[in-house]
Amino acid sequence: MTPVQKLAGLVALVVLLMAGAAGLTWQVQDWRMGEQLAEQAGLHQDDLARISTAAAAQARAEQDKRLATEQQLATQDQQHIKELSDAQRNQAALRGRLATADVRLSVLLAEDPAGDCNVPAAPGAIGVVHAARRAKLDPAHAQRIVAITDDGDNAIIALRACQAYVRAVAP
Repeated sequence: MTPVQKLAGLVALVVLLMAGAAGLTWQVQDWRMGEQLAEQAGLHQDDLARISTAAAAQARAEQDKRLATEQQLATQDQQHIKELSDAQRNQAALRGRLATADVRLSVLLAEDPAGDCNVPAAPGAIGVVHAARRAKLDPAHAQRIVAITDDGDNAIIALRACQAYVRAVAP
């Protein structure tokens, strides 16, 4: 072998060794990166599991809160319906008693202050109004007055129901 051939063989051998070392380096680096990626993937899965668990717990808490509010509203609705039906029953009984003249509505008549008023100086045990003159109302007028008060009672009951709803729903 000539020295040039020896040198060419030596250069070829060095190039071959360098290529093998570079391939080995890439393989080692690939192995290290694979481990790091696997570790990161595991950490990512753990994070996702914690986030999912927290979201599920929050959803359960919100659902429980919503169900409690719905139950409270249902209870209040039942109470409102009971109050309304009791008021309507009382109003119907009063209208019936007025119609049968079992009860008569009357009003106090204003007395003339210059006239002879026989009101005692101190109220007694009988009542506050002494010797007051009263006028009985016509049953038709009494029915209209009772209808107006019925509407007022119904409005008050509805207002209380609305206020209870707002208190239950508002945070």
